[in-house]
Amino acid sequence: MTVPPPAPVARRAPAAARPRDPDRGSDYADLSRQIRAAGLLERRRGHYAVRIGLVVGCYAGLWALFVRWGESWWQLLVAVALAVVFAQAGFIGHDAGHRQIAGSRRANDLIGLLHANLLTGISYGWWVDKHNRHHAHPNTEGRDPDIGVAPLSFTADQARRRRGLAALFVRHQAYLFFPLLLLEGLHLHGNSVRAVLRRRPLARRPVEAGLLVLHLGGYLTTVFLVLSPAQAVAFILINQGVLGLYLGCSFAPNHKGMPILGADDNLGYLRRQVLTSRNVRGGRFVDIALGGLNYQIEHHLFPSMPCPSLRHAQPLIRRFCAEHDLDYHETTLGRSWAEALRHLDDVGSRERPARGR
Repeated sequence: MTVPPPAPVARRAPAAARPRDPDRGSDYADLSRQIRAAGLLERRRGHYAVRIGLVVGCYAGLWALFVRWGESWWQLLVAVALAVVFAQAGFIGHDAGHRQIAGSRRANDLIGLLHANLLTGISYGWWVDKHNRHHAHPNTEGRDPDIGVAPLSFTADQARRRRGLAALFVRHQAYLFFPLLLLEGLHLHGNSVRAVLRRRPLARRPVEAGLLVLHLGGYLTTVFLVLSPAQAVAFILINQGVLGLYLGCSFAPNHKGMPILGADDNLGYLRRQVLTSRNVRGGRFVDIALGGLNYQIEHHLFPSMPCPSLRHAQPLIRRFCAEHDLDYHETTLGRSWAEALRHLDDVGSRERPARGR
């Protein structure tokens, strides 16, 4: 893999260079009025009913096919297909966590728990808490949990703190990024189990724990009952590897390689969300594949906007950004990955020893 040469895609500007804008609040209020007037925050229950039906139907159908095929290496194809369905169920859990689907909090939480804990094996409460902190301070050093994930380093300060093997990893992290994503599915399951076992606050802990046990117990029991031990291990590794890679490739384009803000940054909500987010163009296929997360600017500005409305909000928000001299960054999926890798390579290259020493 060849990583493009470092470029100042994701730079951290000094706080003094970012002037205050007293009109930020009113700018966002104006945009919000336009969005509401266009009806883009209204619930899209029909869309979600169809989408949930398709995901649940595919989920049940694939497990039925799994049992019917029995002991066979062809089951590795089912492992890949199930990983895609797991990810799509996770996208629905994401939308429920943002209150996009139903009118009540209780209904959204029920949908989220079923799709995250039961269908995917990821703690809904743990993930919502982490994700809300990300939304409040996207790409903000020390405040966004998504740029504080070891062993990766997203800033020079993080890289300088690495020692030993961790420092060696950082030097080559751009090359290791996609292979590392193969472990993301297992990482999410591990964090979910820790979330329900540790003493930190977690709403509905017994329910979350029970649903996780049902998912993990049912998953492992079914796989090892139907397949031979070697086939079962291969099935799990491929299923979880593809799941992690899919989720990582869906979330990485959103902010990785975009400007990183200091913890003391004074940007207002509107500018913080727009300047740290990246959209991915590509039509309906990309919309479905990425669960609507390709409209990241729109999503960060209006997290409760239903996923199918994001594409309709895009022209309005893009025009608003142009009128207010805000950099609205949109690119292709491939270029978004390249920008993320370029940033990781830029951070890692600062820690590499100079040649000839």
